[in-house]
Amino acid sequence: LMGWQFAAAEFVGGPIMIMILAVLFRAFLKKGRVEEARAQAEKGLRGSMEGHAEMDMSVSEGTLVQKILSPRGFTAISHLFVANWASVIRDIVLGPLIAGALAAWVPETFWKAFFITDQPQLAFVWGPLVGPIVSVASFVCSIGNVPLAAVLWNNGISFGGVISFIFADLLILPILSIKRRYYGRWMTVFLFATFSAAMALAGLLVELIFTARSEARREGKEGRHRWWPDLE
Repeated sequence: LMGWQFAAAEFVGGPIMIMILAVLFRAFLKKGRVEEARAQAEKGLRGSMEGHAEMDMSVSEGTLVQKILSPRGFTAISHLFVANWASVIRDIVLGPLIAGALAAWVPETFWKAFFITDQPQLAFVWGPLVGPIVSVASFVCSIGNVPLAAVLWNNGISFGGVISFIFADLLILPILSIKRRYYGRWMTVFLFATFSAAMALAGLLVELIFTARSEARREGKEGRHRWWPDLE
């Protein structure tokens, strides 16, 4: 939906983000806080999907074809199909709706000012910092945030800002609420802070890597490298 450059950047940035998180966890996560989070998780507080996930839908008798064609197999497949759709339907529906609303109702001048497009050097750092913040407020994760990422890109956010925004689908408000229920308030704040920092830094490093490998010449649009995709 957005071009090979963004797909490649996610593959490159993912391991970078994981390494940054590992360093932050080792440096700042104390054993006592881990025990508190584990005790909270062991309370077994349920979210919206756990009841369905706890159902035993495994089929163990017969060959693979027999398992699939058996009545129990049909039931298991249908339940898993519905559960998978239930887990992503909100993102698939709301993502394009939110992206379309922002594209139609928010003036381009607001985005240009918010992403500081008239100051490329500052925007280079600003984009990865605000990308996770915009993601938190968007309420959509998974593939649902890609249409919105395209809107942000066309309105001036930096390449690294798009990457940090896509990574930050792990920090949207519904997921933060799940983390708070499972691990407690303090651990949720810690996860939000460390993940935000790791995503922003990974986005910045990805843009540095891709800029270094692209041609140094610029062309018209907002000072972007000419190989970067135009999604308009």
